[in-house]
Amino acid sequence: MSAHDAGAGTHGSATGARILFVTGTNTDVGKTVATAAVASAALQAGLKVAVLKPGQTGVAPGEPGDAAEVARLAGELTVRELVRYPEPLAPDTAARRAGMPYLSPAEVVAEVADLAATHDLVLVEGAGGLLVRYDDEGRTLADQARAVLDAGLAAEVLLVASAGLGTLNIVSLTAEALSLRGLPLAGVLVGSWPAAPGLAERCNLADLPRSAGAPLLGALPERAGAAEDFAALAAASLAPELGGRWNAEHFARAHRAD
Repeated sequence: MSAHDAGAGTHGSATGARILFVTGTNTDVGKTVATAAVASAALQAGLKVAVLKPGQTGVAPGEPGDAAEVARLAGELTVRELVRYPEPLAPDTAARRAGMPYLSPAEVVAEVADLAATHDLVLVEGAGGLLVRYDDEGRTLADQARAVLDAGLAAEVLLVASAGLGTLNIVSLTAEALSLRGLPLAGVLVGSWPAAPGLAERCNLADLPRSAGAPLLGALPERAGAAEDFAALAAASLAPELGGRWNAEHFARAHRAD
Protein backbone atom coordinates (compact mmCIF):
# COMPACT_ATOMS: atom_id res chain seq x y z
CA MET A 1 0.00 0.00 0.00
CA SER A 2 1.38 3.39 -0.95
CA ALA A 3 1.37 6.58 1.09
CA HIS A 4 -1.41 7.85 -1.12
CA ASP A 5 -3.49 4.74 -0.45
CA ALA A 6 -2.98 5.28 3.28
CA GLY A 7 -4.46 8.74 3.08
CA ALA A 8 -1.22 10.58 3.66
CA GLY A 9 -0.24 11.93 0.28
CA THR A 10 -3.24 14.08 -0.59
CA HIS A 11 -3.74 15.53 2.89
CA GLY A 12 -0.16 16.41 3.80
CA SER A 13 1.17 19.72 5.04
CA ALA A 14 3.98 21.72 3.47
CA THR A 15 6.35 19.38 5.28
CA GLY A 16 4.86 16.36 3.49
CA ALA A 17 3.30 15.00 6.67
CA ARG A 18 -0.35 14.49 7.36
CA ILE A 19 -1.33 16.05 10.70
CA LEU A 20 -4.45 14.63 12.29
CA PHE A 21 -5.90 15.84 15.60
CA VAL A 22 -7.95 13.07 17.20
CA THR A 23 -10.76 14.17 19.49
CA GLY A 24 -13.81 12.48 20.95
CA THR A 25 -17.44 13.23 21.59
CA ASN A 26 -16.70 12.46 25.23
CA THR A 27 -14.34 10.51 27.44
CA ASP A 28 -14.27 6.71 27.13
CA VAL A 29 -15.41 6.61 23.51
CA GLY A 30 -12.36 4.67 22.29
CA LYS A 31 -10.18 7.61 21.28
CA THR A 32 -6.85 6.04 22.25
CA VAL A 33 -7.62 2.74 20.52
CA ALA A 34 -8.81 4.69 17.48
CA THR A 35 -5.55 6.61 17.43
CA ALA A 36 -3.69 3.30 17.64
CA ALA A 37 -5.73 1.86 14.76
CA VAL A 38 -4.93 4.80 12.47
CA ALA A 39 -1.27 4.56 13.48
CA SER A 40 -1.24 0.82 12.82
CA ALA A 41 -2.72 1.19 9.34
CA ALA A 42 -0.12 3.82 8.48
CA LEU A 43 2.71 1.66 9.79
CA GLN A 44 1.47 -1.25 7.69
CA ALA A 45 1.72 1.06 4.68
CA GLY A 46 5.37 1.70 5.48
CA LEU A 47 4.86 5.24 6.79
CA LYS A 48 6.77 6.89 9.61
CA VAL A 49 4.29 7.70 12.37
CA ALA A 50 4.45 9.95 15.43
CA VAL A 51 1.88 10.22 18.20
CA LEU A 52 1.71 13.33 20.38
CA LYS A 53 -0.33 13.49 23.58
CA PRO A 54 -0.23 17.20 24.50
CA GLY A 55 -1.79 16.80 27.94
CA GLN A 56 -2.00 13.52 29.83
CA THR A 57 -4.10 13.45 32.98
CA GLY A 58 -4.73 10.83 35.64
CA VAL A 59 -1.40 9.07 35.25
CA ALA A 60 1.44 9.12 37.76
CA PRO A 61 5.06 9.76 36.77
CA GLY A 62 6.62 6.65 35.26
CA GLU A 63 3.28 5.00 34.46
CA PRO A 64 2.39 4.33 30.81
CA GLY A 65 -0.04 6.89 29.42
CA ASP A 66 -2.26 6.99 26.34
CA ALA A 67 0.64 7.50 23.93
CA ALA A 68 2.39 4.43 25.33
CA GLU A 69 -0.83 2.44 24.86
CA VAL A 70 -0.95 3.54 21.23
CA ALA A 71 2.61 2.29 20.75
CA ARG A 72 1.80 -1.00 22.49
CA LEU A 73 -1.09 -1.65 20.13
CA ALA A 74 0.25 -0.19 16.89
CA GLY A 75 3.95 -1.00 16.90
CA GLU A 76 7.15 0.95 16.48
CA LEU A 77 6.49 4.67 16.28
CA THR A 78 7.57 7.95 17.83
CA VAL A 79 5.81 8.88 21.07
CA ARG A 80 5.79 12.34 22.63
CA GLU A 81 3.99 13.76 25.67
CA LEU A 82 4.22 17.43 26.64
CA VAL A 83 2.68 17.63 30.11
CA ARG A 84 1.38 15.11 32.63
CA TYR A 85 -0.95 15.84 35.52
CA PRO A 86 -1.67 13.29 38.26
CA GLU A 87 -5.44 13.68 38.71
CA PRO A 88 -7.99 12.38 36.14
CA LEU A 89 -9.55 15.78 35.44
CA ALA A 90 -9.72 18.30 32.62
CA PRO A 91 -6.16 19.50 31.91
CA ASP A 92 -6.72 23.04 33.19
CA THR A 93 -8.25 21.82 36.46
CA ALA A 94 -5.60 19.12 36.87
CA ALA A 95 -2.80 21.65 36.28
CA ARG A 96 -4.28 24.17 38.72
CA ARG A 97 -4.78 21.60 41.47
CA ALA A 98 -1.26 20.23 41.01
CA GLY A 99 0.32 23.69 40.93
CA MET A 100 1.87 22.85 37.56
CA PRO A 101 2.25 24.98 34.41
CA TYR A 102 -0.53 25.08 31.85
CA LEU A 103 0.06 23.92 28.29
CA SER A 104 0.00 26.61 25.60
CA PRO A 105 -0.96 26.19 21.94
CA ALA A 106 2.49 27.52 20.98
CA GLU A 107 4.12 24.52 22.67
CA VAL A 108 1.91 22.17 20.68
CA VAL A 109 2.72 23.97 17.43
CA ALA A 110 6.45 23.67 18.07
CA GLU A 111 6.21 19.95 18.81
CA VAL A 112 3.93 19.21 15.85
CA ALA A 113 6.23 21.11 13.49
CA ASP A 114 9.23 19.20 14.79
CA LEU A 115 7.50 15.84 14.33
CA ALA A 116 6.06 16.73 10.93
CA ALA A 117 9.56 17.46 9.63
CA THR A 118 10.61 13.83 10.07
CA HIS A 119 7.39 11.77 9.88
CA ASP A 120 4.70 10.98 7.31
CA LEU A 121 1.82 11.03 9.80
CA VAL A 122 1.51 12.98 13.06
CA LEU A 123 -1.42 12.02 15.29
CA VAL A 124 -2.29 14.46 18.09
CA GLU A 125 -4.60 12.85 20.65
CA GLY A 126 -6.63 15.25 22.76
CA ALA A 127 -8.06 14.82 26.23
CA GLY A 128 -11.80 14.22 26.26
CA GLY A 129 -13.76 16.35 23.81
CA LEU A 130 -12.83 19.18 21.48
CA LEU A 131 -13.52 22.05 23.89
CA VAL A 132 -12.00 20.64 27.08
CA ARG A 133 -9.82 23.40 28.53
CA TYR A 134 -6.05 23.21 28.78
CA ASP A 135 -5.32 26.50 30.56
CA ASP A 136 -6.79 29.36 32.58
CA GLU A 137 -7.55 31.31 29.39
CA GLY A 138 -9.96 28.62 28.25
CA ARG A 139 -7.85 27.45 25.32
CA THR A 140 -8.69 23.99 24.01
CA LEU A 141 -7.63 21.29 21.56
CA ALA A 142 -9.45 23.34 18.93
CA ASP A 143 -7.17 26.27 19.71
CA GLN A 144 -4.15 24.01 19.41
CA ALA A 145 -5.30 22.80 15.99
CA ARG A 146 -6.08 26.37 14.91
CA ALA A 147 -2.60 27.48 16.00
CA VAL A 148 -1.04 24.69 13.92
CA LEU A 149 -3.00 25.83 10.87
CA ASP A 150 -2.09 29.45 11.51
CA ALA A 151 1.57 28.40 11.59
CA GLY A 152 1.22 27.23 7.99
CA LEU A 153 0.88 23.51 8.68
CA ALA A 154 -2.10 21.67 7.24
CA ALA A 155 -4.11 19.87 9.90
CA GLU A 156 -7.39 18.00 10.08
CA VAL A 157 -9.57 16.68 12.87
CA LEU A 158 -10.81 13.11 13.26
CA LEU A 159 -13.84 12.80 15.51
CA VAL A 160 -14.22 9.57 17.47
CA ALA A 161 -17.86 9.04 18.42
CA SER A 162 -19.90 6.59 20.42
CA ALA A 163 -22.36 4.47 18.47
CA GLY A 164 -25.56 4.73 20.48
CA LEU A 165 -28.37 7.01 21.50
CA GLY A 166 -27.34 10.61 22.22
CA THR A 167 -24.29 10.68 20.00
CA LEU A 168 -25.84 12.65 17.13
CA ASN A 169 -26.31 15.84 19.12
CA ILE A 170 -22.69 15.84 20.35
CA VAL A 171 -21.39 15.10 16.86
CA SER A 172 -23.42 18.00 15.46
CA LEU A 173 -22.19 20.36 18.18
CA THR A 174 -18.58 19.34 17.62
CA ALA A 175 -18.89 19.73 13.86
CA GLU A 176 -20.39 23.20 14.33
CA ALA A 177 -17.58 24.21 16.69
CA LEU A 178 -15.01 23.03 14.15
CA SER A 179 -16.72 24.88 11.31
CA LEU A 180 -16.85 28.13 13.28
CA ARG A 181 -13.09 27.90 13.83
CA GLY A 182 -12.29 26.97 10.25
CA LEU A 183 -10.99 23.55 11.24
CA PRO A 184 -11.45 20.79 8.63
CA LEU A 185 -13.21 17.66 9.83
CA ALA A 186 -11.76 14.61 8.06
CA GLY A 187 -14.59 12.40 9.23
CA VAL A 188 -16.16 10.42 12.05
CA LEU A 189 -14.95 7.10 13.43
CA VAL A 190 -17.08 4.92 15.69
CA GLY A 191 -14.81 4.06 18.59
CA SER A 192 -16.67 1.02 19.91
CA TRP A 193 -19.21 -0.79 17.74
CA PRO A 194 -21.23 -3.25 19.86
CA ALA A 195 -21.35 -6.95 19.09
CA ALA A 196 -25.16 -6.78 19.25
CA PRO A 197 -26.12 -3.31 17.95
CA GLY A 198 -29.58 -2.01 18.74
CA LEU A 199 -31.89 0.10 16.62
CA ALA A 200 -30.22 3.39 17.58
CA GLU A 201 -26.75 2.13 16.66
CA ARG A 202 -27.91 0.78 13.31
CA CYS A 203 -29.77 3.97 12.44
CA ASN A 204 -26.78 6.07 13.45
CA LEU A 205 -24.67 4.56 10.69
CA ALA A 206 -26.64 6.70 8.26
CA ASP A 207 -27.24 9.60 10.63
CA LEU A 208 -23.68 10.17 11.92
CA PRO A 209 -22.26 11.48 8.63
CA ARG A 210 -25.30 13.71 8.19
CA SER A 211 -24.84 15.16 11.66
CA ALA A 212 -21.12 15.67 11.10
CA GLY A 213 -21.29 16.91 7.52
CA ALA A 214 -18.36 14.56 6.97
CA PRO A 215 -17.93 10.89 6.06
CA LEU A 216 -18.05 7.92 8.37
CA LEU A 217 -14.51 6.54 8.23
CA GLY A 218 -14.79 3.30 10.16
CA ALA A 219 -16.16 1.39 13.10
CA LEU A 220 -13.89 -0.31 15.61
CA PRO A 221 -15.47 -3.28 17.37
CA GLU A 222 -15.91 -3.10 21.12
CA ARG A 223 -12.88 -4.30 23.08
CA ALA A 224 -10.71 -3.73 20.01
CA GLY A 225 -7.74 -3.06 22.25
CA ALA A 226 -7.80 -6.70 23.35
CA ALA A 227 -7.66 -8.10 19.82
CA GLU A 228 -5.09 -10.83 19.19
CA ASP A 229 -4.19 -9.33 15.81
CA PHE A 230 -4.66 -5.60 16.23
CA ALA A 231 -3.04 -4.78 12.89
CA ALA A 232 -5.55 -6.93 11.00
CA LEU A 233 -8.44 -5.48 12.99
CA ALA A 234 -7.29 -1.92 12.23
CA ALA A 235 -7.08 -2.57 8.51
CA ALA A 236 -10.53 -4.15 8.48
CA SER A 237 -12.15 -1.39 10.57
CA LEU A 238 -10.87 1.77 8.87
CA ALA A 239 -11.91 3.32 5.57
CA PRO A 240 -9.32 3.81 2.79
CA GLU A 241 -9.00 7.48 3.80
CA LEU A 242 -7.43 6.20 7.03
CA GLY A 243 -5.42 3.42 5.41
CA GLY A 244 -7.85 0.52 5.78
CA ARG A 245 -10.32 -1.34 3.59
CA TRP A 246 -13.59 -0.80 5.53
CA ASN A 247 -16.56 0.14 3.35
CA ALA A 248 -19.26 2.32 4.91
CA GLU A 249 -21.93 1.31 2.43
CA HIS A 250 -21.33 -2.40 2.90
CA PHE A 251 -21.20 -2.05 6.70
CA ALA A 252 -24.47 -0.07 6.77
CA ARG A 253 -26.14 -2.64 4.53
CA ALA A 254 -25.06 -5.45 6.84
CA HIS A 255 -26.56 -3.62 9.81
CA ARG A 256 -29.59 -2.16 8.06
CA ALA A 257 -32.39 -0.93 10.33
CA ASP A 258 -35.61 -2.28 8.80
